[in-house]
Amino acid sequence: MARAIESENLTKKFDRLVAVDRLSINIEPGEIFGLVGPDGSGKTTTIRLLSTAMEQSSGSAKILGLDISKDEEKIRERIGYLPQQFSLYGDLTVEENIDFFADIYNIEKNIREKKKEELLKFIDLSSFKKRRAQFLSGGMKKKLALACSLIHKPEVLFLDEPTTGVDPISRREFWKILHGLPSLTILVATPYMDEAERCNRVGLLNEGKLLICNSPAEIKKKGGTKSLEEAYITLIMKNREKQ
Repeated sequence: MARAIESENLTKKFDRLVAVDRLSINIEPGEIFGLVGPDGSGKTTTIRLLSTAMEQSSGSAKILGLDISKDEEKIRERIGYLPQQFSLYGDLTVEENIDFFADIYNIEKNIREKKKEELLKFIDLSSFKKRRAQFLSGGMKKKLALACSLIHKPEVLFLDEPTTGVDPISRREFWKILHGLPSLTILVATPYMDEAERCNRVGLLNEGKLLICNSPAEIKKKGGTKSLEEAYITLIMKNREKQ
């Protein structure tokens, strides 16, 4: 079985700025993998590269064995992508938003209705399906956006800071939903260390470079720290000393 995601020396430059610097990662099917770091660390650019929304400057990557430079259309059919600013349609109801994205993926209506009801129940929005999206809470909008990204049954899901701007309870509910998707490979970018703890493995990024990639427990063990945040700071300081 091919790895869900793999990259080798993946690099993206904007003039003199190196946004992603020779990134090499391997993610197995069914993993929840976290890209962790502050704003400007390269998380969003990495996700855009891997999801074929942006071309790399150099290096390579494969999604489900497909090359991001040659198989863009095939990859897009098999992935879900939830960017930071997901475009829900405020004048449409919850179920109408899901129907809109089902239309984009040409999902047959008899299949769509069953899948839509399953998703609404799964994200706990069945009782709100007639409500217009503009009247949903921030947490509900995030869950609806997730449902729209899942309607075509992707094999790999890219999430770019999906819980930014929502309350702690909504964040917890969102992650409970993610852990209810065991057959799906999830790559999630987050600035929150408590969310990183919920991932199977994480890659800590700083200024476009991968500092370390391992399970949260192993990263803390290697850094001799009690928290991921402490381990992250320690790694940054060591990296600066080497420079």
